[in-house]
Amino acid sequence: MAAFGLVAGLAWNEAIKSLIEYIFPLSRNTLLLKFVYAILITLILVFISIYLVKLLKAEEKNK
Repeated sequence: MAAFGLVAGLAWNEAIKSLIEYIFPLSRNTLLLKFVYAILITLILVFISIYLVKLLKAEEKNK
């Protein structure tokens, strides 16, 4: 299951990188935008992970 998630994540990564290059063609800011994208995705995934851990702990506590 994790392998499927990795493949899907890589596909989305390529799609978003292509979108950035399409919106900002040959721009010097493309590198900066890719770093902003990476930081944003990381923060979103950290928050989702924290939420899921809390949710699982609450479920475990209710058993």
